[in-house]
Amino acid sequence: MNETAPKLTEQSPYSTPLERLPGVGTIRAERLAALELVTVKDALLHFPREYKDFSGAHAFADLREGEHASVAGTVADIAQRTTFGGRQMLSVLVRGEGGSLRAIWFNMPFMARRFSMGQRVVVAGAPKRAGLAWEMTHPEVRFLAAGEEARTEYLPIYPLSESVRQSDVRLAVQAALSHVGEKIDEAFPPEWLEGKSLMPIAESLREVHFPTSLEKMAGARRRLVYEELLLLQLGLRIHRREQRERKSARAIPISPRLDSRIRARFPFEFTASQRQAVAEIAADIAQACPMNRLLQGDVGSGKTAVAIYAMLAAVAAGHQAAIMAPTELLARQHMASLERLLAGSTIGLELLVGGQSAAKREKALARIKAGQSKIVVGTQALVAGSAEFHSLGLVVIDEQHRFGVIQRAELQKGGVDPHVLVMTATPIPRTIALAIHGDLDQSVMKEGPAGRQPVRTYRVAPGDEEKWWEHFRKKLRERRQGYVVVPAVEESSRGLASVATALESLANGPLEAFRLGLIHGRLKSKQKQEVMESFHSGKLDVLVCTSVIEVGIDVPNATLMTILDAESFGLAQLHQLRGRVARGPVAGICGAVASSATDPNPRIDAFVSSTDGFRLAELDLALRGPGELVGTRQSGRCNLYLADLRQHPEFIEEARHDAIAVLEVDPMLSSPAFKRLQKLVFARWKETLGLGNVG
Repeated sequence: MNETAPKLTEQSPYSTPLERLPGVGTIRAERLAALELVTVKDALLHFPREYKDFSGAHAFADLREGEHASVAGTVADIAQRTTFGGRQMLSVLVRGEGGSLRAIWFNMPFMARRFSMGQRVVVAGAPKRAGLAWEMTHPEVRFLAAGEEARTEYLPIYPLSESVRQSDVRLAVQAALSHVGEKIDEAFPPEWLEGKSLMPIAESLREVHFPTSLEKMAGARRRLVYEELLLLQLGLRIHRREQRERKSARAIPISPRLDSRIRARFPFEFTASQRQAVAEIAADIAQACPMNRLLQGDVGSGKTAVAIYAMLAAVAAGHQAAIMAPTELLARQHMASLERLLAGSTIGLELLVGGQSAAKREKALARIKAGQSKIVVGTQALVAGSAEFHSLGLVVIDEQHRFGVIQRAELQKGGVDPHVLVMTATPIPRTIALAIHGDLDQSVMKEGPAGRQPVRTYRVAPGDEEKWWEHFRKKLRERRQGYVVVPAVEESSRGLASVATALESLANGPLEAFRLGLIHGRLKSKQKQEVMESFHSGKLDVLVCTSVIEVGIDVPNATLMTILDAESFGLAQLHQLRGRVARGPVAGICGAVASSATDPNPRIDAFVSSTDGFRLAELDLALRGPGELVGTRQSGRCNLYLADLRQHPEFIEEARHDAIAVLEVDPMLSSPAFKRLQKLVFARWKETLGLGNVG
């Protein structure tokens, strides 16, 4: 594929440094660099987060305190004085039709030189009442030329850092737009623009930054969001096709006899969801091209059993299998499960985690290379480049949201690629799945094992803690075990509970009669292992812990959980934590302790009201954001410039449909009509997805 991949050299004028543009200069450019705005391209792609009306069309009678407004008028008075606090104050009275407003600036005496009596201006800001008059503090001002009337104008408001002002960004963007003029290359052929009613790119960039009307701004954003999502879909689908066209995987056929032998290893019957997932995986791995499948399942739906089935099939075909977990705790949990399931078997198991000694690790690597270790369980050490497999047939990546496309690509380097199964117990909303997993086939498991008990979840409000702890103690006396989850390892400025203080207060308070253990991510591997073994064996009643136990911990007798400062956790994380007490023979009990009675938290409300992980995933997306799409982050700003996966689900569907259609007729976008689109796809996603570099 390399010969068809476009060359990704930066072309002028987009690569021009901002400091070279008229009006920007070195000092302002240094400030803009804090926002990673260095070139013309950076400025053009730094989009406003909102707009302020600067039309001057608001009537004085319609002003509302604290609500943004812009009014037009004439300067009727200019006054400067020093306040009792020693601050210099500039006051400008703006009189318009139907009223007046006083604009005030503190410690900005230079502003006085910009005003003159009788001058026409538009001031914009949040008005407030001062007696019978209106005031605006530090409003934005637009000076009207002689005879000029107020016109429709919307002021862009950009994301900033502490050292950068709105005026810095606006000036840089305006200079960047002037620099490129009409020379911005259009990605779409004219018939595509017309057929989909898309605004041309040059007009879109002007209107999205400095809109002349709300309608034009909406059209510009629609064009840019659609293009961004289309580039992502094209990149993912090209990546998917490149993987399949290599046909370099080892085929792993599963005969009816082998299927029966593998299923006989499990002490339970597979659910309908598990059987469906197994059938889809079996069809994939029987092929000579690499499987890339996402296995979604709610907490406790039995995904690990499906993954083990696939690994045993790989071993039966004479190859090795590996399962990679995000934490050492989860890796050790998988190892323990495999040891129990394969007791008496000759299949060689290997654990490869960061906490091992150099000597132990060296021996493990030697056995893996020689092919003696048939199933390898590990953490990111598997992708660190040190593990060399004899014949790797299948890789399972547990908890997909912790690993992005880049980590998956690391596992798929080499002449013969393994089949890859990525799985997550954090259900992914459909819009996100469509947007970010175009390179993966998907299996969904919603059905839990027969007899699995539900978890009763309670919100523990301030003032109800003692009642809750009495209930917790009562269940512990019934010989159950439990977790107390805290958000932080150490005390923080936010006042969140820490494991150390929580352990001390519980040991000297509500749980003083019980045996407590402590576990968190900063403990050494040996310490964590010893604590977990004590908890498994029943030597400890309660584990005081951080979210390190979020995934993979399986102690059937631990059916109690208290989550302190619950509002500091994400909704998906709360659901994951609750899953730890859903594995026993009796119904689990979970209490979410809220630190504030007067501040209702929608995450806790949703958490208490539902145990459906797929429903909670949709709510979590709306509450927290989509996270970084193809990297490893779980929350916050995603790595798209303008598209918002919460607000633009219809664009995701449209972009996916169009990407499939165009690649069917032009698989590498190599025709003259799509040459610019090809260049944009590879420039945006080549490095992340390994486009044109696979194999």
